[in-house]
Amino acid sequence: MTPDSALQNVQDRFQENFTALGEVGAAVSVWQDGREILHLCGGTLTKENGPAWTPETMVPVYSATKGPAAATLLLTLHDARLDLEAPVRAVWPQLALPLTFGELLSHQAGLPALTDPPSIHDYTAVVHALEHQTPAWRPGTAHGYHPRTYGFLLDECVRRLTGGTTLGEVWRQRLAGPLGLDFWIGGLPESRYPDVARLYPGRPKPPHPEEAAFFQAMAAPDSLTRHAFQSPAGLHAVAEMNQPTAWQAGLPAFGGVGSARALGKFYALLANHGHWENREIIPPEVLRWMTTPLVNGNDPVLCLPTSFSAGFMMDPLTSAGTKQRSRFGPSLDAFGHPGAGGSHAFADPAHGLAFAYVMNQMQPGVLPNEKSLRLVQALDLTREVRAM
Repeated sequence: MTPDSALQNVQDRFQENFTALGEVGAAVSVWQDGREILHLCGGTLTKENGPAWTPETMVPVYSATKGPAAATLLLTLHDARLDLEAPVRAVWPQLALPLTFGELLSHQAGLPALTDPPSIHDYTAVVHALEHQTPAWRPGTAHGYHPRTYGFLLDECVRRLTGGTTLGEVWRQRLAGPLGLDFWIGGLPESRYPDVARLYPGRPKPPHPEEAAFFQAMAAPDSLTRHAFQSPAGLHAVAEMNQPTAWQAGLPAFGGVGSARALGKFYALLANHGHWENREIIPPEVLRWMTTPLVNGNDPVLCLPTSFSAGFMMDPLTSAGTKQRSRFGPSLDAFGHPGAGGSHAFADPAHGLAFAYVMNQMQPGVLPNEKSLRLVQALDLTREVRAM
């Protein structure tokens, strides 16, 4: 199979997302060796005869924000000549836990939920609550996804390392601005509001068997899972994510707004070993932090096996070293992060590949769904072509 026919397979499946799977608007961006080899967009920004989706269209991507956010903290750590073994309390003494930066970034802090969650819009109150929260487990002894508190943990570390600059501002200074990435963690200019697609919640449906335990836990009022997804309080409804208040809030765990091309280019930088246009943007040590799994096994928040490097999700492995599931393609070192409802992005350094899919018709679930995974499977053919 030629590269052109492999990419045609991706294009065919992208179109089927609209004709067979109910997509409203979406875009996909595929990069190889630092060059965008495919960009597709289709559908509309709204259901009501809205404007056509274009390469400049942006959309809230929920937890796909975590990848850019983690990269920002990792660069800030490297600038401060700290590594993943450094204790967080050396920078943030009020968070007096036996916790390293590597453990914090790989969801080992034990702080996914707050006993009395303050408003997500009260940054100071959330940080204070984290400082006084009894961990759900001793930090470093287990890992469990921190869906919402994660952004506050990273943001406060960046602010303390930089003397008060927010994570969203450092993201724009160090990565988004120099690389021309149309991806915003807060501070979206008002002139760009018309370019943001409207999100639509997914219709309830029977969960995938792999996610049945998660949805059962979400329905239990006192479960860790439910508390984690309610901490801090606010911005739970999809309709709230369609408001400028959410786009301006600067929430590194799930508040990013951007285009498929921007997310794809970000991961293309990582797939290209941190280099862009003959410049080193990501130092080799930082790239190793991103690509080295730190945890692998049962996740008591997502209620399924997960694996994380320093800030990025990877496919979990069996004891034999094979993948338990494949959401980032076949490569063992592929890494990225999905977002609630269906957005998905990752880098595959072994093949120089990067992938990003964003959309506005959400589907229930905690892992990438069929609409993006069908494209990832088609993209596997491109990997095969490169290996020939």
